Amino acid sequence: MTLKSRRRGPELEDAILDAAWAVLIEHSYAGFTYEAIAARAGTSRPVLYRRWAQREDLLLATIRKHWAAHPVELPDTGNLRDDAIGFLRNAGAGRSGMMTMLGMQLAEYFRATGTSFSDLRQHLLTPGQRTGFERLLDRAVQRGELPDVPRPPRVVNLPFDLFRHEMFMTMRPPGDEIAIEIIDQVWLPLIGWPQAR
Repeated sequence: MTLKSRRRGPELEDAILDAAWAVLIEHSYAGFTYEAIAARAGTSRPVLYRRWAQREDLLLATIRKHWAAHPVELPDTGNLRDDAIGFLRNAGAGRSGMMTMLGMQLAEYFRATGTSFSDLRQHLLTPGQRTGFERLLDRAVQRGELPDVPRPPRVVNLPFDLFRHEMFMTMRPPGDEIAIEIIDQVWLPLIGWPQAR
């Protein structure tokens, strides 16, 4: 009996999800099969079926694991503008490659399931978890930089939506000038930040 056959619990699950991630990157959703993943992980298809009855369940578990492994740091500079620009900068450095890759590799999945990247994002968020820009605004209100008034979620999260759009359109991490333009020229004036330029 080989060492691989003795893996159990979290160790085996990690090995399977790592193998599944490698298969997804190399073969996209079309090649994301139980057979390919089991072979890559050195296990059997029934082992996978027992944990994830549907291929979509395995796909979401795979993406969730690797998404969580690359958290985007939320800066705390004491200033909303600098926090927001830093957050976009960190997002570009930490997740742009993964987001672009997922957008391309999952096109067939989105067509087959009638879902979108937005639906996938909802699966990746912890229920009740506030977005990065929601947390930045919470802190700005606590510091007295902004009044505590209701703001539509689309307005609150607009910087990241614009940043992500730029990533998908250019297929590369947006530079600092894009982050600064989004924050200074669009978002801060829109939310009524007193120091908006």
